Amino acid sequence: MANYFSILLVVLTVVTGVVWLLDKLIWAPKRKAKKGVAEDDIPYWVDTSQQIFPVIAFVLVLRSLIYEPFQIPSGSMMPTLLVGDFILVEKFSYGLKDPVLRHKFLETGEPERGDIVVFKYPQNPNIDYIKRVIGLPGDTIVYQNKQLFIRPKCTGNNVKACEKLQPVPTEFVSRGEFVQNMAQLLRYEEDLGTVSHDVLRHPTRNEIASRFYTQPGTRSNEWLVPEGEYFVMGDNRDNSRDSRYWGFVPDANLVGKAVAIWISFEFERKAEDVIPTWVPTGIRFDRIGGIE
Repeated sequence: MANYFSILLVVLTVVTGVVWLLDKLIWAPKRKAKKGVAEDDIPYWVDTSQQIFPVIAFVLVLRSLIYEPFQIPSGSMMPTLLVGDFILVEKFSYGLKDPVLRHKFLETGEPERGDIVVFKYPQNPNIDYIKRVIGLPGDTIVYQNKQLFIRPKCTGNNVKACEKLQPVPTEFVSRGEFVQNMAQLLRYEEDLGTVSHDVLRHPTRNEIASRFYTQPGTRSNEWLVPEGEYFVMGDNRDNSRDSRYWGFVPDANLVGKAVAIWISFEFERKAEDVIPTWVPTGIRFDRIGGIE
């Protein structure tokens, strides 16, 4: 849907721009020569194009190259992002791309471990997903017994990383703030080195290794991140379909970096309420601001 909207914006910008240009170079001079006043008898569709062209062009540039708004549709990124959060995604963080073919024409940066990224779901590029970057190209990732292990890519300046997998430091924070399927979720703080953030674990749900995405030459629950791709996970670890299940995110699928919550609605309604569930019940002002 998001890509269709981008295509619509491009088409409207081109059509109204062409009409504006033709009027300025050809039709307006003819009207002026005929009647002496260029503004007289401008067709409605020409006048409309002149009015909306700069607005649509501005929106196209803003949305395609600078910032784009997204809504959080599920709880896979709790507790960092909640259903009802509306976020801003920085489009220029990982390169500038054209809005239709999404071909990158300018390099501006690469994801860092811990970034929250929006990307095109590899199995269906028409769907936008949001997850946290855990593994960079060349990293080895293991997720075993709800514990995350990372071995960074081995380089000449990073010989220690080649020795063994290192568990990501975690610290228990609380229990019961979030409930899922009648179970009180456990909240932990996880330190990825570049950023610390909170994750949720289900107290009883076990990992099902056979459902995880596996690579040839690696053991169950282990992944070696290919060059030009990224390993992503949801912060709600036991309620997230992510790289553990469907694989890696190619650089070409990246949309941008989630940087801020600009508004957050809550939708707490009882089953007997007559008001539709999509109508907000309040605004969570305390959630507005930057994202970690």
